[in-house]
This record gives sequence, C-alpha cells and structure tokens, in this order.
Amino acid sequence: MSLTEDSQNYLRREVFKRFFALAPTGQDYFKQSSTRLYWITDQVVAMTIEMYEDPRKMVEELSALGLRNVGYGIPTEFFAPLVSASVEVVRTLTTEENAEDGFRWSLSLISRILVRTINEGSTIVMKAINTKSARQLEMAVACAPRGKRALWLLNITVGTQSISPFYWSIQSGSSESARAMLIDLLTIRADRDNYYYGSDHLFERHPDVVRRLCADAQALLHTLLDGMIWRSRLTLGGQRRVNFYLKHLIQDADGSFNQALEWMVDAGDPKILCHPVVVLFADLVWGRLVNKYFLLGKCWFLFTLLIFIISQSILQHLNEGFQDQETRTSIFALRCFIYLCSLGQLVRVQVTSVRKDIRAGNLIRLGGIIRIPEYWTGWKNVVALLLMLVLMFMLANEPIIYCLSHYDGQDHAGSVAASEAASAAATSASEQSSSGHRRLLAASVAAVNHNGELFTQYCPEGDGHLDNYAPASMVAMLLYWTLIVDLSVFSTRISAFVLVCGRVVSELALFIMAIFFLILAFASAISSLNHHNKDFAGIPKGMLSLAEITLSMYPTEHFDELLESPIVFAGVAVYTILASIFLLNLLVAQLNGAYQAVYGDMVGYARLNRGNIICQTMPVIPARRWRSWLATLRLDERLEFNEGDVGLAGGFQVLEPANANPT
Repeated sequence: MSLTEDSQNYLRREVFKRFFALAPTGQDYFKQSSTRLYWITDQVVAMTIEMYEDPRKMVEELSALGLRNVGYGIPTEFFAPLVSASVEVVRTLTTEENAEDGFRWSLSLISRILVRTINEGSTIVMKAINTKSARQLEMAVACAPRGKRALWLLNITVGTQSISPFYWSIQSGSSESARAMLIDLLTIRADRDNYYYGSDHLFERHPDVVRRLCADAQALLHTLLDGMIWRSRLTLGGQRRVNFYLKHLIQDADGSFNQALEWMVDAGDPKILCHPVVVLFADLVWGRLVNKYFLLGKCWFLFTLLIFIISQSILQHLNEGFQDQETRTSIFALRCFIYLCSLGQLVRVQVTSVRKDIRAGNLIRLGGIIRIPEYWTGWKNVVALLLMLVLMFMLANEPIIYCLSHYDGQDHAGSVAASEAASAAATSASEQSSSGHRRLLAASVAAVNHNGELFTQYCPEGDGHLDNYAPASMVAMLLYWTLIVDLSVFSTRISAFVLVCGRVVSELALFIMAIFFLILAFASAISSLNHHNKDFAGIPKGMLSLAEITLSMYPTEHFDELLESPIVFAGVAVYTILASIFLLNLLVAQLNGAYQAVYGDMVGYARLNRGNIICQTMPVIPARRWRSWLATLRLDERLEFNEGDVGLAGGFQVLEPANANPT
C-alpha cells in the first residue's frame, strides 16, 4: 500500500482524532503538540512495514521501546483503541483487503509485543519512580532480599533488552527517587555470613555513573561519594577508623586508570574536588605516583630556562664590552641550543596540536568573529605560542649572525691585545668613582676592534638589530618564567594563592584602564592650556608626567614649577584626587570583594588544577609502573570494620581524629 502526500496527512490527522474518541482519557497521557502526534503516527506506519522486512531487529527495537514506556507509566489498555483507530483510518484509504489485513496483523503484533514488555517491566520499583516519591521507593525496595536489592534498583530485563531504574529516575527528573536509590545501594548491610554493599554492582552496571551524574545530576554526586565512606562508632586513643571504598574511582573494570577524576575535573565544581573521598583518592595518585613523572616532564623545561638565563642574563654581562673568545663562543653555543631545541620543540608541539584540532574539527569561535583551534583556548598554550613567536623574532634579529660577516681572522691578534688593554683599563677604573668608571668603560669599549672577534654582538649591522633583540629577550624571559607556574601544584596552599591572583587580576585590569583614561584625558586637557611648564608641553610629555605622579616617581623639585601656573597645578591636583585617592581605594575595595568571593573555593580550584595535571600526566606513566603502584594499595584485601570484624574489600583505611566527624 502506497500513500500519497494527501493520504499521509489525512492519516496523521485522523488516527489520534479517532483514538481520543474511543479512549477520551488518553488525552491525559498524550499532551504533546500536533506535530509530535503526527511524528508518532509516521513511526507507527514505518514499524508495521519494517516488521515484514526485518522482524528480528524490529522485535529488539520494540522491546527497548516498551521498556521506555514503562518509565512513562502509560497504561496498556490504550493499545487496543490505538490499533482499532489506526485500522479504521487505513480502511478508508484502501479497498485492498490484503493491505488492510497485513496492516492489522503487523500493528496487532507490535501492540502485543509492547504490552508484554510493559507488563514484564512494570516492577514495583518503576511504579514507585513514576510517583517521584522517595518514600514510595523505600517502601517498594524494602521487601527485596539483601542480595537482590541492587538488582532491583539497577536492572530490568525483558528479552534481550534492559533498562536501569536508577538511570531512568535521573532521566525523568525524579531526583529524590534517584537519591533514595543511591543511599539504599551504598548502605552496608550484613547477616552472620556476609556483608552486602552495592558499590560493586553499581559500577559494574554503570561504569560511567560519575560522568552521568556530573552531566545530569551533580547534586547526587555528593550522595554517591558520601556512600563510599564508613566511619567506626568506636574510638581508640582519640582516633577513629575510617574506610574509604574508592577502588572504582581509581581503576576501571580492565584495571586501568579510571576516568572518574577527569569527569569531575571537567564538571568544574571546586566543591566536588574538596570531598574527602576525592581528596584522598587524588592525593594518593598524586603523592605516590604522578608527582614524580610530572616533575620529570618539567625537568627539560627547567633545564631550557637555566640555559636561557645563562646565555641572556649572565654570560653577556661578564667583562661586558671586551669579552674573551671563550665567553663569546659559550653565548653562541647556548643560543644555538635555545633556537634548535627549545624553539624547535615549541614549533613541533604547536603545529602538531593545531593540526590535530583542525582535522578533528575542534574549532572554537572567538568573539563570534574568527574560529581558532581548541588548543589555543588554554592560557598556557597561548603563552607557549607567544614564546615561540618571540623566539622566532629573536632568531631573525640575532646580532651574532649579522656580525659573522665582519669576522677577520687577520685582525684577531690585534683584537685580543685591544681587549686585554681595555680589560686592564677597566680594572684600574674600578678604583675610581662610578661616573669616571662608566666614561672610561665606554672609551675602552669603543677602542676595541670587534671586527677581529668571532661570535661578537657588536658591529654596525648588529647594533641596529641589538636594539630589537634585547627587548624581545626580556619578554621571552618573562614568558619562560610564566610557564613554570605549574610547579605551584606541589603545594595546595601556593597553588590556591596563584589561582586567586589569576581570578582577581581582572579587577586590576579595569583599574589600569581607568587610570589610562584619566591620564589621557588630563594630559590632553592640560596641553590645551597656555603655560610654560616643560613637563606638560604636549600630550606625550603630559602623560609621562602624570604617570610618574601616579607611581610616585615624579621629581619633587618639579612641584615648585607647578605652583608657577595655578591652573596647571589645579588640573594635576584634581587628577591626583581621582587617580591616587578615589580609584586606588576603589581598587582595594574591588580586590577585597573579589577575594572574598573566591576565598571559600580557592582550595577547591587548586585541587581542580592538580586534578587536571594528574589526568594529563597519567597517559605517560608506564603500564607496569601503574600495576605495581596499584598492587601497593591492596584493594583486593578485606578491611576491618572494628577489631576482629573483617569487612569488605576495595577500600583504603585511615585514622582520623575522633571529634572530626562524630557518628
């Protein structure tokens, strides 16, 4: 039977119209829009056809559909009127009896499969979930045997299909029922022979339960973590036994590192990372395993930073102006190391990461204008990109390269003699005044013939590039130091302080913008006056003078000149009141408010940062080292609850002060 577009529209309109006439109460369950009801009609027709084409696949899909309808709580009495209404409409569209009979048979079979699935899957737990009442759920599961409670709450199977009541309660928004289920699952029960604890069943049935809770029900994550803690009621010597059952947070079913920490870090909630279970779990992984590999990974960068400091800030200032050949050669060798190894590695990492994001389509729209690779959304990756560009600029302006063409081996002996003479002059100058020393040093430097020196930085072509090279070197040095801020992760207190500084820096940026606005406004205003003060002769000089006043660097003797022009003095006074009194105190208030806002969570943010580093470092740890460390935790050994009472495996026992968490 083929249907035209008009016939399809007629079928869509009439099916539910006749169904509601046969079963008026059905309108209480089908409260969707007309377009949704039309879509359901199209699916019904498609299923009747597919039942003939691939019946085995269709039965499995219908079983899954029936289990979903269990959660919706739709009575099975509505299927017969829906079948009758559909068949009546089809009868008006065709005169072929075979088409009508085939449609009736297929739809009746579908209806019977759905009714059977719903009847078998409608357990008392699912019915309690539909009431959205935690009390009803507790009453429903109260009659379950101790060994079967987890199965009742986690799995309903009909044929080859299954559904999780726990996941359905989350999906349907019945958070109170889901919380009651978690509490019931993670309550330790016992008889004389066994202990019963649903943690193993929960993570076996739902290995991704942490990810699901982080995405859809973060409020339940604390309930899950609380259920992994057992505290003894007995104390001994002011200490209390505490068992943390964190096996399934550390390892997955294959024995590899579980992604639970990564999911919690991605959730971005600092309070989750401060939960005692997560704190213990993360500290065990960090303190006993990851920190060594993280530091080992930073050793290369620290070595590179040391080489950069020696080449840029130490060696070039030894005997400045008349360096010996060994010093110049050392500077050249160290700079070659920086350009080849450090710059080369930065280029390789940037190109590889950006190409990977582009191929995967991981592009983020920046400001709604341009799209950039996701790799550049992390501040450390942006700093590394800036460092790479600055090092490229330094290589392009390297004065040693431009001075190589001036090397004259024949003048080398004369250059050495001149250098020795200049060095002797500098030594004698050290006994004179500092100003005389500077004049003599300048003269001695000018007297040296640099054309005879190999790897020198001083030549006519190099001098011009040196003016560009030196500031770039300073910027690169600051970027290098910025990239080692990750080492603060070794101390939660220091890491928290660094993160707080990063979160309040936006207030400082606003202050700087306001100060710049005032400086520009008052400098242009004062420059429009008719005065003879050289410090405010033009906008650039006026901005410089106002900046010096703001930073308390303005020469005190110049204030007398301000008094000669009262109008200039009045303008500077108003600026000082606005900048140094009003805006500065406003900055203090803003910083205080911003600090108070993040103070309560600053340790949590520090632990988020450490968790992120743990997740980034774990892939580089060898599998053999991971297995040996995992064996030291002895998670397969059963822990004692109290003396002589051997309990459950999968945990880690610690002692805490008896008054820390009274039970």
